[in-house]
Amino acid sequence: MRTTKFFNKEERKWVLIDAKDKILGRLSTRIARILQGKTKATYTPNFLCGDKVIVINAKFIKVTANKREDKIYDKYTGYAGGRKEMTFKVLMEKNPSKAIYFAVRGMLPKSNLGAQMLKSLKIYPEGEHKQKAQTPEAISV
Repeated sequence: MRTTKFFNKEERKWVLIDAKDKILGRLSTRIARILQGKTKATYTPNFLCGDKVIVINAKFIKVTANKREDKIYDKYTGYAGGRKEMTFKVLMEKNPSKAIYFAVRGMLPKSNLGAQMLKSLKIYPEGEHKQKAQTPEAISV
């Protein structure tokens, strides 16, 4: 007799979030919760039950205090002396959607399930997006 209910056949809808004049950390936590499915009553930690998220206007996000000049993103190329550093300001000039991507990636599980959740995130620097056919539901954060 099985008493545990599994909700692995959950309907996944599309959610549209406008990032204009939003704070990076607060926006990222909300996106991570939606991707994981924690906003639903049928949340199951070991299934992919979260919604798909579209973020528009990524280049208009804000950060508090002095993080625009002080926050550093780094990567390692794999070679000796291959550590590359980039400030938040430079990252926003090169690719503004990467700032939200890195913030959300750090808040998701570090497993194959977290990688699948990250594939459900679409970030666009401007107000136009390619998922109009999915008729996303706009929510405020």
